Amino acid sequence: MKLPHTRNLLAATLFAVASFNVAAQAMSHHHEAAGHGEDVFGQPGAAGKITRTVKVDMSDNMRFTPEKLQVKTGDTIRFVVSNSGKIRHELVFGTEAQLKAHYAAMLKNPEMEHADDNQISLAPGQRGELIWQFTHAGTVNFACLQPGHYDAGMKGSVTVAAADGTHKH
Repeated sequence: MKLPHTRNLLAATLFAVASFNVAAQAMSHHHEAAGHGEDVFGQPGAAGKITRTVKVDMSDNMRFTPEKLQVKTGDTIRFVVSNSGKIRHELVFGTEAQLKAHYAAMLKNPEMEHADDNQISLAPGQRGELIWQFTHAGTVNFACLQPGHYDAGMKGSVTVAAADGTHKH
């Protein structure tokens, strides 16, 4: 009889789908945790409020250039992101915990598509823009969550200084 095997397969499939849905929901609704309709690390920026443009290159040596940035709270940055490599890369903003959770989901579902405002995914040779406003002082992380890239060190950070501090660009 194959019935017990079928039940086990069905149970495993349902568990996998439920796990994926929980991870996907956590990533797509992570901004609700801030309680004010924005992420603890910022929010999508308006093109009319851009304070500076930063060019970021993603390469097959599993690095961002630059990998460290400094901004002030309230800054709205236009990130012009280029993939100079021969494989897909992405730039995703988040807390370290969010990035690790999303990366774990990506490892299980490498074909996952992204459409959130805090990320951009680019095929080889592509260029795109991401506009982000940094609303809280602290450190904002970013990473490439394509399978294997995060583990290879493809990550960086943005230090967000209080706007009334002595931080300079």
